[in-house]
Amino acid sequence: MTLIYLDHAATTPVHPEVMDAMHAFDKEHFGNPSSVHKIGRKAKFYLNEARRDLAKSIKADENDIIFTSGGTEANNLALIGSALENEYNGNHIITTQQEHRANISVMEFLQKKGFHVTYLPVNQEGQINVYDLERSLTEYTILVSVMTANNETGVIQPIKEIGELLKDHQAIFHTDAVQAYSMMDIDVDELQVDLLTTSAHKLNGPKGIGFLYKRSHVLLQQLQYGGFQENVMRPGTENLTSVIGFQKAVNLAQKNKQKNYTTYEGYKRLFVQTLQDEEVEFTINGNIDNAIPTIINLSFPSTETDVLLTNFDLAGIAASGGSACSSGTLEPSHVLKAIYSFRDDRIKNAVRFSFGTANTEEDIVTAAKKIAEVVHRLTNNEGR
Repeated sequence: MTLIYLDHAATTPVHPEVMDAMHAFDKEHFGNPSSVHKIGRKAKFYLNEARRDLAKSIKADENDIIFTSGGTEANNLALIGSALENEYNGNHIITTQQEHRANISVMEFLQKKGFHVTYLPVNQEGQINVYDLERSLTEYTILVSVMTANNETGVIQPIKEIGELLKDHQAIFHTDAVQAYSMMDIDVDELQVDLLTTSAHKLNGPKGIGFLYKRSHVLLQQLQYGGFQENVMRPGTENLTSVIGFQKAVNLAQKNKQKNYTTYEGYKRLFVQTLQDEEVEFTINGNIDNAIPTIINLSFPSTETDVLLTNFDLAGIAASGGSACSSGTLEPSHVLKAIYSFRDDRIKNAVRFSFGTANTEEDIVTAAKKIAEVVHRLTNNEGR
């Protein structure tokens, strides 16, 4: 049985050209970028070249890119680092109820440290209201963190409007762009964001590498201590081979962005249409017309998420109940709780499907038909 992978929001297969680039680089260049000899200087050259390419992808200055081990570390450095460094200006932080679990956990940590955190609500289309943010701002607000596109519904948040609102406020503006990075045009100056996080393995790059964009005037308290790498913000010898893989993955994603967007949007529409043709009863969680094309979240009445996922897996379909960082638990999605309520049945039978390079139109149709078979069987509708 061929497995059909519909969980690209959890991680993506490494692109063959990325693998080739990493392998070729690792054979020739093993130097430490901090070494002063010729081999070290050569490594430093390639590190800086990659930094320039990645900065260019978000129209930033190369000196504002800090390499990390991925999105979680980048978010920790951004949120904890900015909160601790700017505590003298206030102790109020604003975020949303639907942030990635990594960020929610950071906020819970900061609350234990004495920070006051406001969690903005989400409407039934999966988006926050900028007016709610405006009403929550105080003279003591030092940090606002809102993800660019949600990792469970794909819904895009009003980042540009938030940036405009905060431009004359002391609050530092952070956005987690991990899911949106390869699908949306991002200009940090246009969006007026101060901190932005990404991760390579969400766009066909290697695991264990990401970056934090930090606007030059923003002050962060370092969380790790050691050498002077990454402007002292992230000490330790850089993972240069993975940086090269990240660079290649981003260059490919930038080159093929419009083509990929159109392809994945087509997959999403085809997936929904095939389920409808198979007379599957479902609801779409979040506004499908205001979402990145790679993610769709569906609820199937009279079923349960864990039962669905088990049966999909047995049928050769890989999907998710939500964030990979939260899967494996029996807790309903905190994102869907934010959109609806903890009493709503839709949070108990929701599945996230996410599309990418491992897919073709043929297997999208095949997957949808297999999913239809499972849902009909579980709801005793085999004869429909």
